[in-house]
Amino acid sequence: MPLAFCGSENNSAAYKVDQGVLNNGCFVDALNVVPHVFLFFITFPILFIGWGSQSAKVHIHHSTWLHFPGHNLRWILTFILLFVLVCEIAEGVLSDGVADSRHLHLYMPAGMAFLAAITSVVYYHNIETSNFPKLLIALLIYWTLAFITKTIKFVKFYDNAIGFSQLRFCLTGLLVILYGMLLTVEINVIRVRRYVFFKTPKEVKPPEDLQDLGVRFLQPFVNLLSKGTYWWMNTFIKTAHKKPIDLKAIGKLPIAMRARTNYLRLREAFEAQKGKGSRYSQGSRAIWCALCHAFGRRLVLSSTFRILADFLGFAGPLCIFGIVNHLGKENGVFQPKTKFLGVYFVSSQEFLANAYVLAVLLFLALLLQRTFLQASYYVAIETGINLRGAIQTKIYNKIMQLSTSNLSMGEMTAGQICNLVAIDTNQLMWFFFLCPNLWAMPAQIIVGVILLYYLLGLSALIGAAVIIVLAPIQYFVATKLSQAQRSTLEYSNERLKKTNEMLRGIKLLKLYAWENIFRAQVEMTRRKEMTSLKAFAIYTSISIFMNTAIPIAAVLITFVSHVSFFKEANFSPSVAFASLSLFHILVTPLFLLSSVVRSTVKALVSVQKLSEFLSSEEIGKDQYSQPEPLNKGQSSKSQAVPLKVVNRKRPARDDCRNFMGHLQNPDPDEEADNSCVRITGGFFTWTSDGVPTLSNIAIRIPQGQLTMIVGQVGCGKSSLLLATLGEMQKISGEISWNSFPDSDTGEDSSPEREPNVGTDIRKRGPVAYASQKPWLLNATVEENITFESPFNKQRYKAVIDACSLQPDIDILPHGDQTQIGERGINLSGGQRQRISVARALYQHTNVVFLDDPFSALDIHLSDHLMQAGILELLREDKRTVVLVTHKLQYLPHADWIIAMKDGTIQREGTLKDIQMSESQLFEQWKTLMNRQDQELEKETVVIERKNMEVPKGLPRAMSSRDGLLLDEEEEEEEMAESEEEDNLSSLLHQRAKIPWQACAKYLSTAGVLLLPLLFFSQLLKHIVLVAIDYCLANWTDSALALGPATRNCSFSEDCSFDHRVYAMVFTVLCSLGIVLCLITSVTVEWTGLKVAKRLHRSLLNQIILAPMRFFETTPLGSILNRFSSDCNTIDQHIPSTLECLSRSTMLCVSALAVISYVTPVFLIALLPLAIVCYFIQKYFRVASRDLQQLDDSTQLPLLSHFSETVEGLITIRAFRYEALFQQKLLKYTDSNNIASLFLTAANRWLEVRMEYIGACVVLIAAVASITKSLHKELPAGLVGLGLTYALMVSNYLNWMVRNLADMEIQMGAVKRIHGLLKTEAENYEGLLAPSLIPKNWPVQGKIQIQNLSVRYDSSLKPVLNHVNAHISPGQKIGICGRTGSGKSSFSLAFFRMVDMFEGRIVIDGIDIAKLPLQTLRSRLSIILQDPILFSGTIRFNLDPEKKCSDSTLWEALEIAQLKLVVKALPGGLDAIVTEGGENFSQGQRQLFCLARAFVRKTSIFIMDEATASIDMATENILQKVVMTAFADRTVVTIAHRVHTILNADLVIVMKRGAILEYDKPEVLLSRPDSVFASFVRADK
Repeated sequence: MPLAFCGSENNSAAYKVDQGVLNNGCFVDALNVVPHVFLFFITFPILFIGWGSQSAKVHIHHSTWLHFPGHNLRWILTFILLFVLVCEIAEGVLSDGVADSRHLHLYMPAGMAFLAAITSVVYYHNIETSNFPKLLIALLIYWTLAFITKTIKFVKFYDNAIGFSQLRFCLTGLLVILYGMLLTVEINVIRVRRYVFFKTPKEVKPPEDLQDLGVRFLQPFVNLLSKGTYWWMNTFIKTAHKKPIDLKAIGKLPIAMRARTNYLRLREAFEAQKGKGSRYSQGSRAIWCALCHAFGRRLVLSSTFRILADFLGFAGPLCIFGIVNHLGKENGVFQPKTKFLGVYFVSSQEFLANAYVLAVLLFLALLLQRTFLQASYYVAIETGINLRGAIQTKIYNKIMQLSTSNLSMGEMTAGQICNLVAIDTNQLMWFFFLCPNLWAMPAQIIVGVILLYYLLGLSALIGAAVIIVLAPIQYFVATKLSQAQRSTLEYSNERLKKTNEMLRGIKLLKLYAWENIFRAQVEMTRRKEMTSLKAFAIYTSISIFMNTAIPIAAVLITFVSHVSFFKEANFSPSVAFASLSLFHILVTPLFLLSSVVRSTVKALVSVQKLSEFLSSEEIGKDQYSQPEPLNKGQSSKSQAVPLKVVNRKRPARDDCRNFMGHLQNPDPDEEADNSCVRITGGFFTWTSDGVPTLSNIAIRIPQGQLTMIVGQVGCGKSSLLLATLGEMQKISGEISWNSFPDSDTGEDSSPEREPNVGTDIRKRGPVAYASQKPWLLNATVEENITFESPFNKQRYKAVIDACSLQPDIDILPHGDQTQIGERGINLSGGQRQRISVARALYQHTNVVFLDDPFSALDIHLSDHLMQAGILELLREDKRTVVLVTHKLQYLPHADWIIAMKDGTIQREGTLKDIQMSESQLFEQWKTLMNRQDQELEKETVVIERKNMEVPKGLPRAMSSRDGLLLDEEEEEEEMAESEEEDNLSSLLHQRAKIPWQACAKYLSTAGVLLLPLLFFSQLLKHIVLVAIDYCLANWTDSALALGPATRNCSFSEDCSFDHRVYAMVFTVLCSLGIVLCLITSVTVEWTGLKVAKRLHRSLLNQIILAPMRFFETTPLGSILNRFSSDCNTIDQHIPSTLECLSRSTMLCVSALAVISYVTPVFLIALLPLAIVCYFIQKYFRVASRDLQQLDDSTQLPLLSHFSETVEGLITIRAFRYEALFQQKLLKYTDSNNIASLFLTAANRWLEVRMEYIGACVVLIAAVASITKSLHKELPAGLVGLGLTYALMVSNYLNWMVRNLADMEIQMGAVKRIHGLLKTEAENYEGLLAPSLIPKNWPVQGKIQIQNLSVRYDSSLKPVLNHVNAHISPGQKIGICGRTGSGKSSFSLAFFRMVDMFEGRIVIDGIDIAKLPLQTLRSRLSIILQDPILFSGTIRFNLDPEKKCSDSTLWEALEIAQLKLVVKALPGGLDAIVTEGGENFSQGQRQLFCLARAFVRKTSIFIMDEATASIDMATENILQKVVMTAFADRTVVTIAHRVHTILNADLVIVMKRGAILEYDKPEVLLSRPDSVFASFVRADK
């Protein structure tokens, strides 16, 4: 066919210019080419030559984003322009289709305009990123020329009476408007930026975020195209494939998204609410209003995008209807009738009737719809994440103000607060994500039903009614599902609590042979949880079944009723397949409805909880009176003393003191002003309506002196400290704090250190407080000690030395840089205590409160801490020290003593005062202190301390066991590090691989029967689903071919097509499909349940039988995570992910198979699309997994910061560190939020690409099937079938990849659990048969230790070497030695808790190595140093085996001095013990452990430093009891205080795993060189 710009027909009007050159259509079209050619000539050299060199660019960070004015509008107008130009090209091609020769002028100018529009936006983007606006002048000229030429064309059309009925006229008019608007945008840039026609151009700086190199989240800053397609993520996702993503790689959050910014926005909204003075300024209504005020605008934007996307979604069914309808008619292609200016013109109706045009429009509509949908999701999730950050910050700020009684009295637990943060803020986030559905769904349903009615008439309403009637059932199922989930969660929490207790007390359980009792308890709870999980699985399978079955049922009922009741109705392929697509669209919002309603209900509950929390009681602000200041002109500020320059020439100790600054020593005469704190007439309680805990408190704490508070266990010593700090509720009385100025040390005083006298609690200085229960941060040892203070090397070293921490630090894997706390290495109680005390010593505060710092320390450590820490570091620096203690031997050091009894002050004064006035009390103390002459002893103590000072090099380790254990860990870690460096490439390879092995393990656990059923039911279901649609295609084709329109007949009954056979086949197939849907959904959930049950049982059995060494080398948190998050993943998430993955994969495969069957030519295009798909999913999976893990791992520090703050709230407030901790919170929140945002952006990145590939599939399938159908090779029904399936592909492609990524992460849980299942169990079997062991063995308690060597593991050095000892029946043995000498290992050897690789222990003639472990451990008793109580009753704690009578239990309690305490409790023996025994004091807990050991009537009784946590009075009573109640039993005591074993029959002194001395105590004491004698002297 001839080719010419204006056509080559003879007598063509295109070449006639007799009426003027502008009246020639072809010339006007040629004129329209000029602007485009101009743009190409101007921009190409700049783009490809001058712009190619990077040096020409004016660089700003990220090579972007100074958006010029009208940036977004320009992009939107350009997109509209491109769409109109595509329509113009299509219209030109269509108009030209009927001519004899080609008229290039009909579509060539439009084609060039299309290229020019793309060039203009590329050119603009380059200029914008380089901030060089002067070159925009080219675009100004281009838009002007394009506007003028198009206007000429439009005017000429108008002159020739071409009107709106012709599409070309409408398109030209639109182009004139668009070019005009783009010209206006260009002029506006000149007006604002003044880059041309003005003398001084306007200088613009990039946004503050982009000047910060750390900001890598670029979504807010990139151009519109990159925003819509997440193009900026490409580099990030490619990088992720090369190296793992960490926090450094994702950088910081943009300022507008930071938690602080959003919190301030929320706070303003709250204040605005209060400012209005409405009656809803409190409560949940106020929170909702504030949230809408702060975040509502973004939500409206998201909803707009969503509604636009939903309306564009209807283009699919409408285009299918148009295409199939067009192909179903005989005439094939429309012939344009109208001719003007020598060429044909097409009307809009003719244009839209063309199948190819509809295919292109469908493609464009899909692209746009998917882009809008993803934009809606992104904006909603981003808003939700910002809102979550703001609420978390608000909750944290509230925590800082919380009343202590709320927490201590259990009104609000740390768990509840963490739930508020972890669960409720996430509920609100998800509500905001689903929120746009609330108004988008009704609109979608209404439009869908209207279109169905238009296609099918009344029968459409029947189908829609089926879906709508079943919606409440879905809601009911969804409600039941969430109830089942809630009850599962409750049982799961209970099981975890029991598992946690079991693991924390595992040493005790093994020593007492109680593993099976506790395992049975956990299994019982697990059975309840499994019952709940079964309900959860049933409702999940019903939900999955309804999701797949409802559309089938609706289509079946609609079509069968359509052909049965409306005989004359149209049932062509176009109607059937357009309706089918509409049903698919209609079902989605109705499925979502249940989720949205459920999410809304949860959000309402969460806001209610939040409202209650925010209105909970705050710490009293008016508890502290402020005495009249002496110097009224001076402000009352009390600041921490600032760090001074250290003079290196002076000794370290002097430097430390100068660092502290000496406090002024006031004149003793001015006693009124000599007190640091004074309380008068104080009555304090924990609850506002409770009985006072402290009554009639009138004390003073002298400034710059050492005050000691003493008294029996539970008399209110700790409460007094807390009352002083303002943590208790004051009923009456007055507390006043005085802060004295620092003395003049010859250096300039800091302006911050203005002296002040009276201050209230809000302005009191920081107090260094070490609580009784040590509180550690999840940080390094150094960070725990310096606690946000400036690092001073000399002071740090002095503090470490005073607390004897150096030997402990030396054996930690990374020294003082080792992570400790919840997530770090497990430390012993004593180490935790010393680090907590070290923190208080290090701080440069004027006041130091130490609450029982010696409770977990042995005598040597206590003495050293007292001397080097409290007396030298603190008291000599004239700091005010308040020390609560049970160690009465330190009383002579006190400047002031406060004696307490039953919540009141028994007496206060100096030791001399008490000696004079309370001689009875003094005598009591004297007896306990084992002192004769107070003054003499005071001197002796000081001299002895100096003589006995431990040499610096002495390795006072945690214990040799821990040391070896940690050394080994260090070696392992080093090996791991070196391996990591070598194996980075293999690691990256592993990351890219799908964990098929874990998947196979998971499925194989399901068993032989379920696996084939699972596979074949899925396969059969999808075959049936395809068969249903294929049947529909044949049915409608036959109806079309044999319908009344195709045959001439005289009687209508002869002409009617018989639908019955087809309807029956269709009904049978649909019914079969519905049944198979039920089978597959049930099978998947059943498989999940079976696997969950088996894996948990195996894991529990394996862990409980693991050797003690396993628990010492594996962090508790790591084991607990297997039972919590990993079991939860296997229980609830894997089954539904597996179902979703198999469904989406099978749907994709069946869809592609159907399209390939309909148009085999599609297979050629499938290959490149499949390759693109493969690479997209490969890159996405790696990035997604990393980001998912990062999201989880950044959530842990955030949640633990909350729980850490709640636990250490008193300490934080005492130190006045609220602001510092709030700053930390913002950092953690931002880290978590940026990980979540990147994960969201990565998901959108994937979905947009998969949707675009899906749109390409639709376009290729449509064009191929239209071409084939026009050549009479394909019936219209199959075209409809192919297109309906092609539309499904884009939906299911990204579901498949997303589920694959989820499955990969979730299979990690299976992998980790299988890793633990490989743990070797202890050997519980014995060589002796049970019948050979005497029933009441051991009767006498005779112990022979022969050449015993012991180690903790075959790979470690021995901790006991060739030990020999003989213990006669009923003897009382005392074992002592320095820390790490092997005392505890000695006691553990009796229970075979350690590897006895040489020698043996014979008890009553039986070698214990031959006994079954359970038998051996159940016949001995031990009390450990750390008291362990379990939640339950007192009865359960004393006798979990339920073997003893009540009288035995009461007798044990009486022996342990607890009878009165227990009798006073409600329920007596059945009184509740909370988790860890927290409702009893440390001393009482230890007494319960003693009672527990007394209950076991065994002839051998071991006490491992059991009296460490109790006061000396109670300890002396216990020693007497042990000597009398156990007179006939063998007792082995490992001594914490050496004087406790002075009455023993034999003493063993150990050193480095060997026996150093072994004799009667009196014999050893008589030897002058005896080590035991030196120990006794040190203990006095």
